[in-house]
Amino acid sequence: MSDPFNLRLKTLIVATLKLDGVQPADIPDDEPLIGSPRFGLDSIDALELVLAIEKEFGVKIGSSEESRHALASVSALADYLRAHQPGT
Repeated sequence: MSDPFNLRLKTLIVATLKLDGVQPADIPDDEPLIGSPRFGLDSIDALELVLAIEKEFGVKIGSSEESRHALASVSALADYLRAHQPGT
């Protein structure tokens, strides 16, 4: 069973990137988000997703290296956000 926070992130991913025919539950927690042949997300998608995450969670993802680490997978993104939430 998926973590509720991971499900929230998956829902944000599907909505932000307008992934037709993809349900949040279809996205595995540990599958790469960028470069995955399954979802076909590219650098433009990554930028859109970073902007949506910053708006939704108030967490700034700085460098491209930082975004690559944060967007490695849904689980990596959840860990990153938990570690960088304001007030934590």
